[in-house]
Order: sequence, then structure tokens, then C-alpha cells
Amino acid sequence: MPVYFYLKLLLAFGVGSLMVTLATVAAERLGSKIGGLVGGLPTMVAITLFFIGLVQTPRIASEATNVIPLVMGIDGFFLVVYAGLAKWGAFIGLSGGLLTWAVLSSLVVLFDVQSFRFSLLVYVLFLIGSYTILEKKLNFKSRGKLSIRYTSLQIASRALFSGTIVAMGVYLSKVGGPIWGGIIAPFPTVYLSTLIIMAKSNGVEYSRMITKSLLISGMINVVAYTIAVRYFYLRFGLALGTILALAISAGSAYGTYVFMREKMA
Repeated sequence: MPVYFYLKLLLAFGVGSLMVTLATVAAERLGSKIGGLVGGLPTMVAITLFFIGLVQTPRIASEATNVIPLVMGIDGFFLVVYAGLAKWGAFIGLSGGLLTWAVLSSLVVLFDVQSFRFSLLVYVLFLIGSYTILEKKLNFKSRGKLSIRYTSLQIASRALFSGTIVAMGVYLSKVGGPIWGGIIAPFPTVYLSTLIIMAKSNGVEYSRMITKSLLISGMINVVAYTIAVRYFYLRFGLALGTILALAISAGSAYGTYVFMREKMA
């Protein structure tokens, strides 16, 4: 395997462990809204698209965005299924969510979806439907901060666990071939590791509460970054395009935070 892949694997491990650890600690110290906001930032998508542009070309990276909004919609539905089923236990919630995600993602690969407009349309439907279910049907309320004192071992174990899951997803997307790669590459590794850690540390009910903010942050900020990359990579190249896309994502993250603070229960 090329050196770039091992660099990507190492970076995925480092960034994945950092972001999930930050998200879980932020949720406990600052509340589920802030934790979900951090956990939904477009870290893994940014790494993936950057390395596609670096190893291949910015144009190919731009074309790789075709299906990302659709897959993010499926990721959002994964959170809904988890939240709905986890009342019977985290294992049941995760199993149902992963099974649903695998079936829907397999259909994306099977039908070889390449239309960006179609991807955006389905994404919008998933976003509206998923948020409505979590906010109105399941009627989840955000949780405030918890009084927790951490040990170095607790923080290190979170980082190691989450980084390993994220890096494993990147590795499997490389060695599994084009079909499995298309299924595994957009796997919601950050969501999965965040939910497992929160359920283990604070109970299943608390992990269910964070799904709403993870949904809003991930579906808005990742897709905002994806759209920016789609056009900026072609116009400005890899380096400047990445910087500008990150700036767009920072703006969307702030807007998401304002929405969650003022509008979300």
C-alpha cells in the first residue's frame, strides 16, 4: 500500500480519537448539545476528500462528493433507529441501526447513485424526517452537564477505542475492494464510537439524548463542507479549496450552534 494511505490511516486514528474524546467530554461537561455539535463536525469527510485530491486529483475528489449527502442522510437515519430501539438496550439499538445503515448503503452501491442533485434531494428528505422523529415523535430533551472527574486512564481508553474504530473503517474501505469500499468508507464511525462511550459512561438514556444534536451537526456541517469542496476544489485547487471549505464549515457550525441553543429542546 502507498505511503499516503498509511499517513491517512494514522491521521484518521489521531483525529478520530481526538474528536470523539472531545465530543464525549464536552457532552458531559457542557451538555448534550455541545457534545453533539463537536461530534458532528466534518473531520473524517475532510480527511477523506483531502487525500483523494492529494493522491489522485482535486477533480476526482470533487466528483467523489456525489453520494456524500445521500450517505449522510442514511447516517442520520442510523441515529434515529438507534434512539428508537435503544430503550431496550444499547446493543439492540446499535444492532438495529447498523443493520438499517448496511441495507440502505448497499442499495446506494447497488444502484450506483451518481447524481449530486438526487443525492441532495434524498438528503433533505432524510434530514427533515429524521429531525421530526427525534424532536416531535420521540420528544427527546437535551441534557445538561454532568459532574464527572476523569482519570488519565479514562481519557486514554476513550481515545484508543474511538481512534481504533475510525482507523479500522478507513482500512476496510481500502482493502475491501470497490463495492465494500463504497459501503464502509462513509460508515458513521464517529457516531458509533460516541454512542458506545456515552452509553457505557452515562447510561443508555443519555446516549439517546445526544442523537438529536449529533444528527443536526453532522447532517448540516458535513454537507456544507461537502458542497464547498465540490466547487472550491475545481476553482481554487486542493490547498486553498480545503481552507475555504473549512471556513464555510466553521460558519455553518456557528449557525448550527445558534439553532441548537435557541430552537432545539
